[in-house]
Amino acid sequence: MDARLRFDHLERLATPTGLYEHARGVVPRVEHGMCVDDVARALLVAARTPEPDGGLVALTDIFLAFLADAQAPQGLMHNRRTAGGDWVDVPSADDHWGRALWAWGTAVRRSSSTAVVAGARHAAHVAMAARSVHPRATAYAALGAVQILAAAPDDTRAFALLRDARVALRADPPGPGARWHFGRLTYANAVLPEAMIAIGDALGDADLLRDGLALLEWLVDEQTTGRHLSVVPAGGRGPGDARPGFDQQPIEVACLAEAATTAWSATGVDDWLGVLAMCVGWFEGDNDGALPMRDATTGGCYDGLLRGSVNTNQGAESTLAWLATQQLGLAGVRAVR
Repeated sequence: MDARLRFDHLERLATPTGLYEHARGVVPRVEHGMCVDDVARALLVAARTPEPDGGLVALTDIFLAFLADAQAPQGLMHNRRTAGGDWVDVPSADDHWGRALWAWGTAVRRSSSTAVVAGARHAAHVAMAARSVHPRATAYAALGAVQILAAAPDDTRAFALLRDARVALRADPPGPGARWHFGRLTYANAVLPEAMIAIGDALGDADLLRDGLALLEWLVDEQTTGRHLSVVPAGGRGPGDARPGFDQQPIEVACLAEAATTAWSATGVDDWLGVLAMCVGWFEGDNDGALPMRDATTGGCYDGLLRGSVNTNQGAESTLAWLATQQLGLAGVRAVR
């Protein structure tokens, strides 16, 4: 694993006002525009980067401005914007809202720029007036609120959001013989137990922390074959589905890496660093196809692991999934040295 993050492909996808969502190969697909989902992921990675260079500092300001522009009354947010700067959707509290809160909270806690911290905290306060009916959106938002509380323990809005998220994510027990109580395994599955772990740790809720750890352990086992990850494909996974499934998405691996890191931070159990190492290994070729998923020549990441090949497009989501996983992997290596 390269000992530094490469932002050259991210810079290729970026513009003075945002970040293109899709690429054909490495060339941005301008016609598909931009979205809050990806810009939030980009701000998260940028805010977690120690000693950013001038180029990344400039990108951080762009990402922060993009997310602020997406905000609407009552804390709701637009998601989709054209290359020309027009928002084309109705503001909501869907997943992009939660991801933005996660990014803002991370910036509040991790950014070395007082201006970025102030801007992120203001935007997070606006967003925390809203609530979502969607479990994953709620989970992402809770991760952001945890970060804010770590930086500012007296933040009442962050505490209120966590209190509500604790209730929303403490779902009814699953049926006999089942462990997963959120329906079919679909996308970004690991963020749900991760939020349970983070909330339980932040609020001193030992039961929720225990349940989140148990659920994450089950999810890791469900997505491991031998000694490598075999993650849920884009079409999801249910009982009886053939395995391995394709097309596997880098974002699923990044979600597991984030959750394993949160579990390690909450418990100090080094087994979670082993899970993080498997996530890094998936990108390096330790996967069902034995194919590298990150492109060493561009700094980007392929959009999907197919049966016997890869999707060679290198969009923002996939590239940021690799950057985030590599970032966490490097931090994990430093932690155990």
